[in-house]
Parts: sequence; C-alpha cells; structure tokens
Amino acid sequence: MSSTANHLSCSPGTRLEGWFQQRAWTVFDFQRTAWHAWLQGQSGIIHSPTGSGKTMAAWGGPLQHLLDNPALPGLRLLWITPLRALAADTAKNLNTPLTDLQAGWQVAIRTGDTSSYQKQKLRRQPPRALVTTPESLALMLSYVDAYSLFRRLDGIVVDEWHELMDSKRGVLLQLCLARLRGWCPRLRTWGVSATLANLDTAADMLLGMTSGSAGRIVQGMQPKNVQVDSLLPADIGSFPWSGHLGLKQLRPVLEAIEQARTTLLFTNTRSQAELWHQAIDSVMPGAAEQLGLHHGSLDRDMRQTIEQRLASGQIRCVVATSSLDLGVDFSSIEQVIQIGSPKGAARLLQRAGRSGHRPGDISRVICVPTHALEMLEISAARHAIEQQQLESRQPYQLSLDVLAQHLVSCALSGDDTGKGFEPNQLLTEIQGSHAYRHLSSKDWRWVLTFITQGGAALSAYPNFHKVVRNPQGRYVVTSKRIAMQHRMAIGTITCDGVMGVQFVKGKKLGYVEESFIARLKPGERFLFAGRSLELKRVRDMTAYVKTARGKDRQTPRWMGGRMPLSALLSDAVLACIDSYARTGRVTPELQCLQPLLQLQQQRSALPSGQHLLIEQTNSREGHHLYLFPYAGRLAHEGLAMLLAWRISQAQPTTFSFSANDYGFELLSRQRITADQAAWREWLSTDQLQADIKHSLNATEMARRHFRDIARIAGLVFPGRPGKHKSMRQIQASSGLIFDVLRDYEPHNRLLQQASQEAFERELDFNRLRNALLRIQAVPLRLMSTERLSPFAFPLWADRLRGQLSSEDWATRTERMLARISGAA
Repeated sequence: MSSTANHLSCSPGTRLEGWFQQRAWTVFDFQRTAWHAWLQGQSGIIHSPTGSGKTMAAWGGPLQHLLDNPALPGLRLLWITPLRALAADTAKNLNTPLTDLQAGWQVAIRTGDTSSYQKQKLRRQPPRALVTTPESLALMLSYVDAYSLFRRLDGIVVDEWHELMDSKRGVLLQLCLARLRGWCPRLRTWGVSATLANLDTAADMLLGMTSGSAGRIVQGMQPKNVQVDSLLPADIGSFPWSGHLGLKQLRPVLEAIEQARTTLLFTNTRSQAELWHQAIDSVMPGAAEQLGLHHGSLDRDMRQTIEQRLASGQIRCVVATSSLDLGVDFSSIEQVIQIGSPKGAARLLQRAGRSGHRPGDISRVICVPTHALEMLEISAARHAIEQQQLESRQPYQLSLDVLAQHLVSCALSGDDTGKGFEPNQLLTEIQGSHAYRHLSSKDWRWVLTFITQGGAALSAYPNFHKVVRNPQGRYVVTSKRIAMQHRMAIGTITCDGVMGVQFVKGKKLGYVEESFIARLKPGERFLFAGRSLELKRVRDMTAYVKTARGKDRQTPRWMGGRMPLSALLSDAVLACIDSYARTGRVTPELQCLQPLLQLQQQRSALPSGQHLLIEQTNSREGHHLYLFPYAGRLAHEGLAMLLAWRISQAQPTTFSFSANDYGFELLSRQRITADQAAWREWLSTDQLQADIKHSLNATEMARRHFRDIARIAGLVFPGRPGKHKSMRQIQASSGLIFDVLRDYEPHNRLLQQASQEAFERELDFNRLRNALLRIQAVPLRLMSTERLSPFAFPLWADRLRGQLSSEDWATRTERMLARISGAA
C-alpha cells in the first residue's frame, strides 16, 4: 500500500481526540472501533442511526492516518456520495477538523457541477481526499491517466450505501470498486448507512466476493429514540376514504408548524410538494419569508438557497421530497411532518432522523394520513420501527448493459501494463464483484462481441464497433469520436425527457418532464417552483414562462413518483388488522378508524393474512370483483391482468380494472360464477410467466425498458451538452433498434434483460408470485355485498378517476360515499 504501513496498528493520536474535546464532544465506542479497524487495514460497514456521529466514525481513521503522514503523495481517499447535491455539505463537514487542526490541505469535490477548469486541475494536482459520485468516479476511470491517479489510493468510503444498493448506480459502483481493488489490492472500503436490514448482503456487495474476509460490521449506538405521532381527524365520518393529497388536513398541519421553530414537511411526490407549498403559502402569515420548497427538479441555486436558510434557522417550514432525505445535518430542525403514508418503515425512519440530528436527541415525526386507510399504514410503520424491522434492499444481478458501458471505459483507460484491458484479467476482476459473481464465460464472450461488433444484427454498422482488439490482444478504443460520446453518456441515471423552465427574462427555475410541457399550449398556466406560471413559448428544449395570475392551472406530474407499499409494511398492516380482529386492542390510529373497520365487518369481512378476502358486488356499471392480497400496487396490477385473462379463458368477457396497495378491482358486464376450485385454478402459480405474457402486452413493456438499457449500453447517444436529443428522438432510435434485434437477433442478451427487468421491476414479479403462493396456503373467503365496502371504495374511486373530469369525479365519489356511510 504505502511506506507508512507501520501506522496501521497504531491507535488514533491525540490530535483527533483533542479536537473532539475542544468541541465538548464525546468519542463513542463505535467511532473508536471504526477508527482502529481502518488503521488496521480492515474494511466493512458502519451501521448507526442518523445523527449519531457515523460520518466522524468513517472519517476519523483515514483523517488520523493522513495527519500522521503529511508527506504521503497523491490521492489517498475517495468519499462517494449518492447525490451530487450532498457533495458540498459533505466536504464542508469533512474539512471542519482539517481547518481547526491546521492540516494545511482540504478535501476537494469532483461532481457533474464541477467546472472544466477545476476538473483538469484535480487530474494534474490530485488532492489527498476527494468527494465524488458514482458517475464521476466512472468517468474518471475512463481516462488514460486513471491508473496513475488512483494507484496510491488507501481507501474508499461510500456514504448512504443503502441508497445505491438496489439500483444500477450501485452496480456501476461495484464495477468501479472492483477496478480499484485490482489496482490497489490492500484498498480499504467502508460503507456508511443508518437504515440497512440485510447487512451481510450489503457487505458482500460493497467489498466484493474475493476480499478474503466477510468484512467488519461496526454497529453504532443503540437504535435512536424515534417518536411517531399521527395527526388524526376529529371526525372519521367526514374524512376522505380515498385520495392522496391530504389537503383536508391543512388547518391542523398549520397548527403543528406554528408550534415548532423549524419544520421539514415531506411529501412522497414532487407534484404533491408543489400543491402543499401553494396551499400553505395561501394561508400562512409571512409565508414569503418563512416558507420554502425543495425538490430535485428545481434549479440547483434555488435548492442551495433553501438549504442555507434551513441550516441557519432562517426559515420556518420547508416542503420537500426525497431530495432532503439523505446526508443533511440541519440541527435547526425541530420536527418532521410526513404527508401521507411513507410506504416503508426505512423511509419513515430516515426522514424522522432529519430532526433531533444530534447524538442522544429524540427524532420526532408527525404522520398526516391523506385518507382513512392510511392510518393502518402509519400504525404498522410505527410498530415496525419499534421492532427494529426495516426493508431489505434487493440488488440487480448480471446487468449486461452496465457491464458493456464499463468495458468501454476500461478500453479507454488502461493499467500498469498498458492501454486498454486484457480480457482474462478483467474477467477475474469483474467476477469478484457481487453483481457479476455468476457471470458465465458465454455471457462474457457475448459482451466482448457486443462492444467490438454491436452483436450479430448490428455488425454491419461501424457506429457500433466501439472497441478493437490490438495485436497484443488488448481491447482498446481508437476513435476520438467514440471516446467523446462515451464519456458524455457515462452513468446509469435515466429518466423521461426533461425540459428546462426559465423566465423569459432569464432566471432558471428548474426542469419538468417534456411530456407535460408537450400537452400545454402557449398562454396556459401551470404550478411549478412554488409559482403560478404562464407558458410563453418552447425553444431549444426550454419552456419560457412568465408569472401568471389566477387559480386555473395544472400541476406537473413526474413519472416514477408513486411508490408501492413495501412488502414488510404490507405484512405489518395485515398483522395489525389481524391483531385488532383477534384481541380488539387498538392504537390511536385504529381507535380513530374503528367505525370504518366495524362497517367493513358488517358489510363483508376484514382483510387478513389468514385468508384471502374476495368481494362480489353488483351495480349499474356491472359486476365488481374485489380481491385484497396486500401485495403492493405493482404486483396487484399484474395480478389483475393475469386473473382477467384466466377468467376470460373460461368465461369469455371483457374487464376493466384498478389497483392500489391493498388489492384490485375487476369490473365486467356479466356476473362471474365460480366455485372454490375455479378460484384456486385462477389463482395458482401454474404456467405463471406464460400466462402473464398472454395477459398483457409483454413486448411493449420490454420495449419501454429497452430504451434505458440501450442508452446505458451505448446503443443510443443522448446528445451533446446543450443539444440533448428529445425523448421522442431517443424513443424512436431505441425502438428501431429494438425492432431490428427482435426480428434478426431474438436471443440478444439485452432483449432478454429488457424482458426480465419488465417482469421484475414493473410487475414486481417475485412479490406477485409470493402473493399467489401465500394465497394457495390460506382459505378463500368469498363475500357478496349489496354495497361497496370501505376497503373496496378506494378501488372503485380510482378507476372512476380516469373516466371523468375532476369535478364530475368528485361529485360521483361524494354521492357514493354518502350512500355507503348513510346506509350504515
């Protein structure tokens, strides 16, 4: 590693502990354990609650090592942050002890926001420690001088590791870490997280499969004291039974905000954040100075202004999305408010930790249900946190699109033996990663053929011949054009096309999806960045706007915003209902919800983990079937299509459907007659994949996923900075390639990956199958109801929402709700 190996067994020196004493801080046992582990050359994971000092636990070891060895040359430490927006805050925290201890050097930053001049300077004069992102690391590894830049590296810290584990960004990072371990065999690697459930898997993914040890798990302080309260309605009879905005709770939310010095109000979607910000702004005294908005689509300068005001305590309330979930140390925050169900215990714990962000403090979160049944989810989430139950992260495996991108980067750079890569050596390196530990020699040869020829169907097109094999047997990139285009497209972050939003006179506001702007005409108004805006014109992928007056406006909708209820929380909700049915014991939420639960029992039965509830109801619309597997919205959408297809094979009919996190509805014109045996056959796992493919447009689903795969693998070039292709152009390009491969190379590995990802990610296939397996093991409870039950009503209302205008929908749902509750 370095000439200072004698320091590896040393204890942390007095300078670091003295700095803690100067700040009147206590060095916790887990921090000291992590420091010793680093100095002994170990790798592992630091798992400790938010606000417990885990950043200093990870930084103390390398900091002491560098302080004791001021003459060490070159880049010695990488600190990986999942969001570039967190880089500045992270570097500031890491630099504080360096400044106080007069170390004479500072931690640098290298992200997509770093200027070209600064990037070049960092390569010429490497800092001792660097904060960066997975994408920027992958880009740095693509340059010819990458080996000389990183060869002296002592260690890597991956902050908020849980945030990367279940995404292709995590896969890309695993490949980068494998590359660096190949260059620096004694490299230390540490992950930091507050909300990990599957620690062993997390360690394997981070450290690789050839590290020689399982890694050190450093558990932090005892689980933090988290107080989860609910803002419950005074009258459940007048509270919505469906919906997701929750604005009916505006008045009590305002009262809660007024009782705290600083509040962070979380919503689950950017659209919801815009609407809540607008609602609070309209009634909160002094809102112009006391209220802020923060989400990922706002311009970076606007976000940074809000963060600075929040850090200094100059703002009363910030309405935010997941953009403020991670890595933020705002000691001024007194309380957190969560609008709607958090959909996962880990997410609620993460957000609660934004308050009480100091060791020993209590983290307080107030959950605000947006409709009646969300009270069950809040009660279940509190119980899960009390029992220290968190969701496991499910990693990607064998993503060949990411591997293809990485191989081109390796062909662009080199190592100590020359430019490019030697295939057998690189294969061993890649198989040492968790994501590719099962990579077969057949798949490896296919990827090599893909990067050199584009595969069988595309071999006639020179644009897809990105890499060549030189006479020495090494794979290299010789084209400057290919090198430039590849570096511009490095990364796995994909999204529906976005378009800039900017005032006509110049100020940038942020980004909205291209598809939303495409639906607007000049003169129409929409709500964005906390303002009412009027569209003036669209030019060069920018929507130019001016401030508008009036309330007649739309709110942008961003894709991917609706989160399904996690499997852990779904099971917890069913356990909560079963406990209520069995013992009658109630939490505050169940106490409020009790009239509705009793009405459900009168009309039908309660959903349960001990049986599958199936309700049958007739109306003027036709015959309704309601099933409640509690498997999450994505799995329910797949189950609805599967069941509709299977029933139609026995009783030809046409269905419409709706789905939510609790169950799904099937509506047909004629009544479905079936006994228990028929239901068992329709709900079996026999021929499951084949029947699902028959029941939906599997080709179109695969086509949608192939668009992102094609971009990651380099089949589609998204365009140069300032001249990005529109989403329509990218869709057309990837669609054309998809059709060519389907017709002329149907066994193409990327086509197979697109189909697999569509099943696993869009339908949540594993959860769908597990739901059917659980159904097979429990009784079916068939109930005929004269009117919609409380649990069926939200499904009926959701289906109706897509058929009527918002005004007609509200009238119909209010009338139906009055009939249901009035009859009770």
